[in-house]
Amino acid sequence: MAQKKSGKINNGVVWVIIFLVFLFFISSLIAGIFGLFTSADFEAVDGNIAVISIEGFISSNRAGPFGTDATSSEDVIKFIEIADKNPAIKAILFKINSGGGGAVASEEIVRAMKIANKTTVAWIRDAGASGAYWIASAADHIVASPMSITGSVGVIGSYLEFSGLLEKYNITYQRMVAGKYKDVGSPLKKATFEEEALIQNHLNSIHKYFLDDVMSNRNLTNSEGFGEAQIIGGDKALELGLIDELGSRYEAVAWLEKELNITIVLIPFERKVSFFDILSGVMNEKSFYIGQGIGSAILDTKRSSGYSVMT
Repeated sequence: MAQKKSGKINNGVVWVIIFLVFLFFISSLIAGIFGLFTSADFEAVDGNIAVISIEGFISSNRAGPFGTDATSSEDVIKFIEIADKNPAIKAILFKINSGGGGAVASEEIVRAMKIANKTTVAWIRDAGASGAYWIASAADHIVASPMSITGSVGVIGSYLEFSGLLEKYNITYQRMVAGKYKDVGSPLKKATFEEEALIQNHLNSIHKYFLDDVMSNRNLTNSEGFGEAQIIGGDKALELGLIDELGSRYEAVAWLEKELNITIVLIPFERKVSFFDILSGVMNEKSFYIGQGIGSAILDTKRSSGYSVMT
């Protein structure tokens, strides 16, 4: 009789624990969903200078290579638009620490900066190269650390190619396409000279657009010293006219104070991460490993053509 009573008590405790865990999960989920539809109150900010960070890989979404975090062009553009509409915000400071990323994502941010009617300054820390430098070039003033990496005004579309490995293990690529160039850049076959030329022409076209826009942004008449995607230090960047001043946040703030004749109060514009976002990220990561695996993730760098264009 005593043993049966103990069993009933233990079962009751288990159900209570399950209920409490379920209640906690539901409460957190509701809070996360609520947080998803609310954001920081940028309409009543305490500062007058919006600080927008460009860090890590620049992407059209929030995912970088191999599932790493990235700076989303959509998030940055949203912050620019919010700052532009707020009369309390007098300028935007772009805090940059990035080696670049997607060509389209970088260009989207540059376009939004040019549309906005605010004074802008870029502060380059460790790196402001390639697509990140493109963004910096659209600012009214650029401050960079003398030890920073800038430049790299170029485009890359390289990809892994496994045709030799497949041949070694007697695996055949059965080519079935509708359209002569549909599988250009596929890692499962060696590209023909004609296909390589097609990709190279595409990259050259993007590079010209990138380089011309940087030169226009910086009022430069030639690209000698940086037009071949050289990596350039802060000192050399100043010499070439790629930046305006060597320094740090203090120099960027000092320039704004002089330019606007106001006392600067910085206000970070940051995306609010909710519990729902964290939960969604965990679930997506699990789905990634369950559904694809690391091998197919490497092969599927870009589903449509096999290569991706990055600046």
